[in-house]
Amino acid sequence: MLVLPAGWPFASAVRAQGSAASAPVKRGGTVLVVGDSLSAEYGLARGSGWVALLDQRLAREKIDVAVVNASISGDTTSGGRSRLPALLKQHRPSVVVIELGGNDALRGLPLAMTRDNLTEMARTARAAGAKLLIVGMQVPPNYGRKYGEEFAGLFAAVAKAEGAALVPFLLAGIADAPDADMLFQADRIHPKEAAHPKMLANVWPVLAPLLKR
Repeated sequence: MLVLPAGWPFASAVRAQGSAASAPVKRGGTVLVVGDSLSAEYGLARGSGWVALLDQRLAREKIDVAVVNASISGDTTSGGRSRLPALLKQHRPSVVVIELGGNDALRGLPLAMTRDNLTEMARTARAAGAKLLIVGMQVPPNYGRKYGEEFAGLFAAVAKAEGAALVPFLLAGIADAPDADMLFQADRIHPKEAAHPKMLANVWPVLAPLLKR
């Protein structure tokens, strides 16, 4: 069952599916996704983003794991860092997926700040007893080769240092596809609905082993 925390944008649209307070406890645990607009279904019909598709796949495969989508459009690693402790206390997840950092780059925030925030989130999640998956991001070439390489590399560096699983690039096969323009909304930042199955396909092989006890 896909659960969105109280107060989360669009939560009222899925209230019939359950709430954080009323959701049944899953024997296999809970996956908590802390992300930005790429995970919050920005510009999409509700239930069509990769996190919702993850919940649907778990149901099809009869994997008894709940999914809580705590993603907020526009969020940064600083925002995720500040929200994470309360989310961990509320949902007690077995797996935490961190999909943040893209907005840090768009705002020109220091790479050291992004790295520190991801590191602190990783340690906080681990201290709560959760397994961790970091979802990496890349920036367009116009940011410059050096910045782009350093930005992409910080996700791998944090994952390695903190013992987290890593998806190197959430938009692999989308942003770098020959028909990339056809896969993005008019802003050329947010993928269309058609791209989200591929986003899940990038995440699933890394996430699935973490769901096994």
